[in-house]
Amino acid sequence: MAWLLLFSAGLMEIIFALSLKYNEGFTKLWPSVITACSGIGSFGLLMWAIKTLPLGTAYAVWTGMGAVGVAILGIILFKESVDWYRLASIALVVAGIVGLKLTDSH
Repeated sequence: MAWLLLFSAGLMEIIFALSLKYNEGFTKLWPSVITACSGIGSFGLLMWAIKTLPLGTAYAVWTGMGAVGVAILGIILFKESVDWYRLASIALVVAGIVGLKLTDSH
C-alpha cells in the first residue's frame, strides 16, 4: 500500500511541476488551482507513504519519479532536446529508482 501511495505522490509531483509551466506565475486561475492541489496532494501522499517506507528511499523515489516524468514530458510536450546524454541520464535515474525499490523490504 505504501508503494502505491508513493507512486501516486510521484504522479502528482509530475502534474505539479508541469502545471507550473502553464500557470504563468499564478496569473491563470485553473492552472494555478491545479498547481496548488497537486502540490498539496503530492506532499500529503508522500507524508503518508513515509509512515511505512524508509524516508531516504521514499524521498529519492518521489523526486526521481518527478524528475524523470517531467524530463520525458518536456521532450514530448515542449520539444526539449533529445540527445544520448539526456536519455542516458534519465535511464540512470530510473535505474536508481528500481534499485531502491528492489532493496526495500516493504
